[in-house]
Amino acid sequence: MILANVFCFLFFLDETLRSLASPSSLQGPELHGWRPPVDCVRANELCAAESNCSSRYRTLRQCLAGRDRNTMLANKECQAALEVLQESPLYDCRCKRGMKKELQCLQIYWSIHLGLTEGEEFYEASPYEPVTSRLSDIFRLASIFSGTGADPAVSAKSNHCLDAAKACNLNDNCKKLRSSYISICNREISPTERCNRRKCHKALRQFFDRVPSEYTYRMLFCSCQDQACAERRRQTILPSCSYEDKEKPNCLDLRSVCRTDHLCRSRLADFHANCRASYQTLTSCPADNYQACLGSYAGMIGFDMTPNYVDSSPTGIVVSPWCSCRGSGNMEEECEKFLRDFTENPCLRNAIQAFGNGTDVNLSPKSPSFQATQAPRVEKTPSLPDDLSDSTSLGTSVITTCTSVQEQGLKANNSKELSMCFTELTTNIIPGSKKVIKPNSGPCRARPSAALTAVSFLMLKLAL
Repeated sequence: MILANVFCFLFFLDETLRSLASPSSLQGPELHGWRPPVDCVRANELCAAESNCSSRYRTLRQCLAGRDRNTMLANKECQAALEVLQESPLYDCRCKRGMKKELQCLQIYWSIHLGLTEGEEFYEASPYEPVTSRLSDIFRLASIFSGTGADPAVSAKSNHCLDAAKACNLNDNCKKLRSSYISICNREISPTERCNRRKCHKALRQFFDRVPSEYTYRMLFCSCQDQACAERRRQTILPSCSYEDKEKPNCLDLRSVCRTDHLCRSRLADFHANCRASYQTLTSCPADNYQACLGSYAGMIGFDMTPNYVDSSPTGIVVSPWCSCRGSGNMEEECEKFLRDFTENPCLRNAIQAFGNGTDVNLSPKSPSFQATQAPRVEKTPSLPDDLSDSTSLGTSVITTCTSVQEQGLKANNSKELSMCFTELTTNIIPGSKKVIKPNSGPCRARPSAALTAVSFLMLKLAL
């Protein structure tokens, strides 16, 4: 009889553990009310198939099409349509950068989310799916390409930006699209018009969207030991056509122009979402995600808000869009804040240095955490002439803003195994939410051990 009871309890234990390990056991307060996002093109198709959603979406589009948008949104019918759509797949939809119908997807996204904001916001939510990959093979390749681990004397003499251009030429797709944008951006239209900037921007967007980042990142973020290398990095995007102009516009005016275009607006919002300096993380980047920041920076190249290195200094890095805060009036504080997100951004600087050096901060839980500090302003040095040939005018520089990490005793991880301690390798972040689910914590982890304890006690009691 005792053996029979023991057998029954063992069977019960097996079934209990199976049920706890099933996906359904992951349901809990962390996931309550969250819906996995779909791309906005698909969400629009789902909405069109439902009469109530479809009619409300048409109503909202009419509301947003009015000249006085705020007055239209104050209309009860418009507000009712917006409330209904917040419960539809359209509200949670996102887009993928470089997707086939990216512009259509972004138009659908902003048709909903522009109605959710009152006036113009300083920071807008990114319409793109969050970057889940972190320290990928791109960073491992950077370690090899930058010469990390090699003879320091040899590495110091290397022009890593020149090496990056040579590597691009060995890849058919990279060579083809790079040659295309160089040709277009260098083509003079007339004595008074040095190039067709619109076509130049389009060619640059195609290059950075279609060429694997293992090539594009190397050209944008290569590390340098001298001014010639840094000038090559600065010349990567052919700034005389794609970046510079006769006069610098006001940064807030440039932002307003950018936000009239769905693509430019989206790329700028994505940059702010992934590169905005965070003083709650060790790396100064949101969620300590360097790759997301680098991708967002590269994604803005080829638009009105195109950023670039402001000089060819190999000892410090300053990037900025082609604008200033002159003529800001009573908006000068806001303008300076906007500009500092580029010129004095420790997250962006740390990410560029991490990639260029092929190393990264070791975020081991055993290491003492510290609050990131704002990088000191780097004085601007005179830049080299813009008329250098392509063979001598592309590059990246070494950044000093991460040195405080080494000074804190945190060593860079150079091992092949990449035993990174980043939180993304040990946690799951719900897209569009601040909630983090740790796989080794929470009620789902505690239940199996509790079941084992209870069953063992019952078995012992029966045996006695």
